[in-house]
Amino acid sequence: MKLRVSAVQYHLHSIDSFEAFAAQVEHYIRTADEFGSEYVLFPEFMTTQLMSIPGADGKARSIDELPDFTDAYIELFKELAARYNMYIIGGTHVIRSGDNLLNAAHMFAPDGTVSVQPKLHITPTEVTEWNMKAGDGVTVFDTPKARIAMLTCYDIEFPEIVRMVRALGADVIFCPSCTDDRQGFYRVRYCAHARTIENQIYVVTTGTVGSLPTVDFMRLNYGQAAVLAPNDIPFPPRGIMVEGEINNDMIVTADLDLSLLYEVRERGSVMTWRDRRTDLYTDWK
Repeated sequence: MKLRVSAVQYHLHSIDSFEAFAAQVEHYIRTADEFGSEYVLFPEFMTTQLMSIPGADGKARSIDELPDFTDAYIELFKELAARYNMYIIGGTHVIRSGDNLLNAAHMFAPDGTVSVQPKLHITPTEVTEWNMKAGDGVTVFDTPKARIAMLTCYDIEFPEIVRMVRALGADVIFCPSCTDDRQGFYRVRYCAHARTIENQIYVVTTGTVGSLPTVDFMRLNYGQAAVLAPNDIPFPPRGIMVEGEINNDMIVTADLDLSLLYEVRERGSVMTWRDRRTDLYTDWK
């Protein structure tokens, strides 16, 4: 009924090879392993760091070239998940789907399974500057310790999709994020916390920090990792299990006790999932 999770405030900076990216990723995973973590979350768009590797013309790469790293990205995270016996949510990576680009969260299991959840709600910048498309459909994933969902950044700002994954049995939502200013960061953070209260679930979230001076639309980052819980007596008063220091290169770790979720769902100070007025508005089953 308990699982230990870590969330990485991934530091973006320019690199000159995929090997440099792999070394940085493993550094965080080794740190999480030293803490005994079973699940590790990386942020949205972490692999845009690969765009800073100079191309043949000596310049940074375009978003259209990022999917060229997909095979190497998958093999790296599969190998690390197996070696460290962890479930790794490898942030998001931009993949091709036919003629389209999708911003997709990936979860790597120790047994080699790779689960993919495309982002469902696409921001104006993703549409107009990077020509991305939204994913279709949401999935929850069974793991040995918990049933989880992966909802990326803007997704968490839509209560309906979180209701759906809660109705499908998700107890923990992993929310990789990437925001470049305070307004964007707090939109995601406040909505993530609201979702824990509405649905009596845990949300694990994190964002990118640092900067990529040569990569358009990734020049600034404003991020913080947090593990959030419903605001009820078994949990910390502010509903924050742990949080990082804003914009610092670091990792945070917390233990999630699912039995406490089940307790507050049955006899909490409030029971927001049970007390939904489904006679007045849509239910998801």
